Amino acid sequence: MNGERFLGRPGAVGISLRATLVLTVAVVLGLAIFFWPLFVSPEPGVRAHSTDAPYVFLVTLPVLIAIVLAELSSGGIDSKALAMLGVLSAINAALRPLGAGTGGIETVFFLLVLAGRVFGPGFGFVLGSTSLFVSALLTAGVGPWLPFQMLASSLLGLGAGLLPRRPRGKPEIAMLAVYGVFAAYFFGFAMNMWSWPFLVGTSTTGATTGLEFVPGAPLLENLNRFVVFSLLTSTLGWDTGRAITNVVAILLVGPAVLATLRRASRRAAFDATASFEPPLSATRAKP
Repeated sequence: MNGERFLGRPGAVGISLRATLVLTVAVVLGLAIFFWPLFVSPEPGVRAHSTDAPYVFLVTLPVLIAIVLAELSSGGIDSKALAMLGVLSAINAALRPLGAGTGGIETVFFLLVLAGRVFGPGFGFVLGSTSLFVSALLTAGVGPWLPFQMLASSLLGLGAGLLPRRPRGKPEIAMLAVYGVFAAYFFGFAMNMWSWPFLVGTSTTGATTGLEFVPGAPLLENLNRFVVFSLLTSTLGWDTGRAITNVVAILLVGPAVLATLRRASRRAAFDATASFEPPLSATRAKP
């Protein structure tokens, strides 16, 4: 064997130490992009990240390219894994319009969770962004919110790949269902944080609503306002509907989808060693 040791579970797309470092940087950047208003007061008059979203796109896409290149160069993602990435991105993009977000019903996340579980955190991170990007092109959903949706979905795909390697069977499905609930609320909270500092303000009479973001206020005070705002605007409706959708989908089709993805992973031999050196005895000529 030549080279770096790969991280990940058997059957998953291997992640080299170099790719792990890139993923870590991507996570830190992603969280900073969402939560920077809590630490740095945004400029007055800036609404809904309309000016910084293009820059987020410029950050997101190079990070994705860096991950793919890092894993390609180290043997983690080969042509077969890229083909699987394309297929799953297309399926996820086709599934998304089925729910269209009506009442919080979104069918794009359960497959992301299952694929991240099978193919690992690096694959899940890239799949999260490509799925949302392709679906946005299909549904004309391209806007300043898209880069943030891509980042949030990438973090969820990565998290699914980092779940414990055990258990299997029904306990595994239960674990993934719980993670599906977390994924639903995390996505909702992240997208609320994208817009909340810029959309909530004083009323027409000049009185405060008690839910608005207050630049320069203590962190805990703004977090309390944010939690109340999320509960009243999305958590009890959209996010809960998304959580229920994830749980139902994972419980109903999760076992079959996991088995199919694992079978495809074994046949493609994503985790096979790129090079193999035969034992010395096999190279010796027979007397």
